[in-house]
Amino acid sequence: MNHGNKVNPLGRKAAHRKALMANMASALIEHKRITTTLAKARELRKYIEPMVTKSKDDTTHNRRVVFSYLQNKDSIKELFSTVREKVGDRPGGYVRVIKTGFRKSDGAEMAMIEFVDFNDVYQTDKAGAKTAASKRRGRRGGKVAATTKPAETAPVVAVEEETPAVEDTPAASDEPTAEASDADAEVKE
Repeated sequence: MNHGNKVNPLGRKAAHRKALMANMASALIEHKRITTTLAKARELRKYIEPMVTKSKDDTTHNRRVVFSYLQNKDSIKELFSTVREKVGDRPGGYVRVIKTGFRKSDGAEMAMIEFVDFNDVYQTDKAGAKTAASKRRGRRGGKVAATTKPAETAPVVAVEEETPAVEDTPAASDEPTAEASDADAEVKE
């Protein structure tokens, strides 16, 4: 059984898995986004997040520790310069994994893994994010923060729709009109 084993071996020996993770991490640092299988992406996230955390403190020791994992000088330079500037204030969660479907050849579930701060599509302005007051809450409920302001409502403008002009002449039809049916009712009485 696999109880308590938190490492997915990915069907490889330890040395092969270590080389795979180092190469994928270097590719992610260089390109900021890569596509791979879902299992590899999830393992890569566990592998690279501690290295990004170490890159926040640019010391010789941290560079050597990260180099022992990556074995690529160009990746180290990129990690400690470009990536470090973007994630300097983020407390964790540096990469995201997005499922992209299934591979056509063997049906493997594919995913895209990317650095969160390098994707401009999901970026929101930081000023707008801080204006909305949010309170962290536990599972048991509790009081909701009353510091949120009600949304400002725009003035409602009534728009009149133009109706087409009705013709004065009644349309010829087989059904009797309401006036004709009233006249027939009076005659019968």
